[in-house]
Amino acid sequence: MEIALVIIQACVVIGAIVLGVRTGGLGLGLWGVVGTAILVFVFRLPPGSPPIDAFFIIIAVITASSAMQAAGGIDYLVSIASKIIQANPRRLTYVAPLVAFVFTVLSGTSNIFFALIPVIYETAYRNGQRPERALAASTVTSGLGITASPVSAAMAAYLVLMEAKGFGLPQVLAITVPSAIVACVVTSFVQQRIGKELLHDPVFLKRVEDGTVQVPAALQTRYDQQVGRAAPALAAAGDGSETGIPATAVATKPPRGAGRLTKEESSAIEHPVPPGGAVSAWIFVAGTLLVVLLGLFPSLRPAFPDAEGKPEPIPMATVIEMVMFTVALVIILVRRVKPSLVVEQPLLRAGFVAAVALFGIAWMADTFISANEETIIKPLGELIKANPLLLAVALFIVAGLTTSQSATTNTLIPIALSAGLAPGVITAMWPSLIGVWLFPANGSQIASVETDRTGSTKLTQVPVWHSFTIPMLVSWVAVVASGLLIQLIVH
Repeated sequence: MEIALVIIQACVVIGAIVLGVRTGGLGLGLWGVVGTAILVFVFRLPPGSPPIDAFFIIIAVITASSAMQAAGGIDYLVSIASKIIQANPRRLTYVAPLVAFVFTVLSGTSNIFFALIPVIYETAYRNGQRPERALAASTVTSGLGITASPVSAAMAAYLVLMEAKGFGLPQVLAITVPSAIVACVVTSFVQQRIGKELLHDPVFLKRVEDGTVQVPAALQTRYDQQVGRAAPALAAAGDGSETGIPATAVATKPPRGAGRLTKEESSAIEHPVPPGGAVSAWIFVAGTLLVVLLGLFPSLRPAFPDAEGKPEPIPMATVIEMVMFTVALVIILVRRVKPSLVVEQPLLRAGFVAAVALFGIAWMADTFISANEETIIKPLGELIKANPLLLAVALFIVAGLTTSQSATTNTLIPIALSAGLAPGVITAMWPSLIGVWLFPANGSQIASVETDRTGSTKLTQVPVWHSFTIPMLVSWVAVVASGLLIQLIVH
């Protein structure tokens, strides 16, 4: 009877998550709260602990981020990223993913990547490169920045859970940052070899014939030669209807060194920066670095007696809240930003949705887990303890289903901790949250596909197979494997 009751409760939890995903936006968090209410009022389970600290860390960080955005700081960061990307067109597939990763780390949100999508596409297109390679790799690696950023929503949720085990921000970053960089490089190496060159790609060539897209100047000469060579063969074979291959699809190997833009052919994509944008960005970065500094050196934090009378530094959750709210105020005062303008920023809206999603799902998960520790959590814990890699698989799949890194963190990490897994091992597998790209349900994925007029970046009728699938899987394997090795050295 008890097991049947637990199964019914589990169905309530899963049902709330499914309905939340279908509703979208705030729906994920609101359905989580409804699920909690059902567990409490119908099944009489004691309410779990709502993630108050994690919630307010997110609110503090997005308030500072939104103040920076209102003051033009995001535009300044994007302008820097744009210059770096455009200055290295021949190494675009390596440079763009690293830039996307670094700027996500600095800003604490992958929303900054939206502004980089047109830059990456245009740089690839103008230089005659297949845009899918850099676009898909950069989209995926921007997600790696979430678990390597000291001011991301997922990090907020993770730190609250791990600090109780004496595993703080420095220990987490010592694993997630280098493993993510390794994953960026490996992903770029593999992605550089994905797909056909544009002049060999029938989808692109068909779009050229239809007038949907023009041949970039870097490829025009080779395209003309290719069409000229294909015309006699096409005339000899009739209209080509037997094969269904357009004349332009007959391609030869490009000459070495071809396809580079001259200075006249290349024009930089400019991102105007409002006055004071640089100042606001540097204030935000300074706040981020202060958070890292106080995490690295606990002695810099005020200490107060704990229950046993021993001095204990204030927790990092409190530090992040204080620092980031202060950063928001400094930006508002220095740049004279109207507070009402901060509230209107897209980052604040997106961050509030993330905070509510975390609150609802995490509260429901804690209510269910705490009440059924003997029946289900211990067996799951033993299973994960015997097969630790199952945690990586679970994180990957749940992140894909919920599209929320912070909610996934609060749902599964407590189970891993109860299983007795070492914090370093858990941290090494935590970046499996890269599974958020499993389904094409994220804005940056859709934006990348829509921006790529060549048709190289695409979705398919199979939901889990798209342009982002291979870089996602490569990143997942690389970041977990390197993380597990690094944690052996660091811890």
